[in-house]
Amino acid sequence: MTLRELEDRVLRLSAEERWHLVNTLMKSLQLESKSAVKQKDLSASLIGIVKTDTPQPTDAEVQAMLDEHLTKKYL
Repeated sequence: MTLRELEDRVLRLSAEERWHLVNTLMKSLQLESKSAVKQKDLSASLIGIVKTDTPQPTDAEVQAMLDEHLTKKYL
């Protein structure tokens, strides 16, 4: 069904049915907009977390950090 066909069908609905359709469409757009904004905000905030000026730690350095953390946690 094309958009034009949909418009023609909608215009044949009663006023009450069209208002119901408008409310349904508005709710779906609000939910979609909120979701898009949350994803945009989240991705923007994560970029700052991941981006650093220091080089990545080596496997040995990561293992040492993990050992240190576990030692502090359990001892």
